[in-house]
Amino acid sequence: MGNARATETVTRLTQWIGGVCQAHGGRVVKSLGDGVFAIFTSGAAATHAVIELQRYHQKRLLAWPAPLRMALQIGVASGEVVEVEGDCYGDAVNLASRLSDLAGPGQIWVTAAVISQLREGSVQHRDLGLINIRGRSEMSVVHRIDWQEDVTSFLTVPAALAPLRMPDSSFGQIELAWLDVRSMFRTEQLPIHLGRVDDAQFVVNDPRVSRLHARIELRQGSCVLIDVSTYGTWVRFHGNDGPSTEIALRREECVLHGRGEIGLGAPLSDISAPTIAFNTTSGDVMLSRREIAR
Repeated sequence: MGNARATETVTRLTQWIGGVCQAHGGRVVKSLGDGVFAIFTSGAAATHAVIELQRYHQKRLLAWPAPLRMALQIGVASGEVVEVEGDCYGDAVNLASRLSDLAGPGQIWVTAAVISQLREGSVQHRDLGLINIRGRSEMSVVHRIDWQEDVTSFLTVPAALAPLRMPDSSFGQIELAWLDVRSMFRTEQLPIHLGRVDDAQFVVNDPRVSRLHARIELRQGSCVLIDVSTYGTWVRFHGNDGPSTEIALRREECVLHGRGEIGLGAPLSDISAPTIAFNTTSGDVMLSRREIAR
């Protein structure tokens, strides 16, 4: 895609985003390249606006040629905002910006303060737990909005794979190693992100790795790896009988157990692939993979 066409597409997209925000009572403060910053009178108004954005944009993408398909990453925060000479400042402004960077393509991440302003049951959401956000001294509780009109249609388990079973002993910690970098994460430190930027808790500096490539979270006693990248994630387990077959994840997730390897942005069969070795203290679990909301 040429630069002129790309610029035109981004401009039209940001203008459309601004129009939807205004239709929900919001006000566009500024456009930042391929981003839009808008303020609303309430967290509920902002949430309903961004849900409409994601739902309608998903339908638009189906008709767009592949090179023009740009997913929306949205962050919403609530708090005091100070306006100075047409610009806005405040903790909520910085937090919303960080959340939009952390959210995966097609995702909406919001703060607990935003969730508290929603009518109970009006919006489906998932608690992602405490997340370390750059520039903040304390971790923040973050929720992901499940904006799909039929969420269950996005959650399917391939018949060829065994169903998820609870581990015999709950997950304790996971050790990650890449080159000479080694880190240990306990249950209370999850979720964490693997990626190329400093916002990630485990940084892998390789051009094939997305800024925030994958997330590891604790779910019902299991350690779950979730791919949110552009080029995909590969997983291989090491058991008593040797290494398993590679599992490719594209907007999918799997349970990590025992020890193995995670390839970011390239298959593990590629000897140059950025590869993270992992080792968990979880019990004997069966692997499950399922598509996640895009």
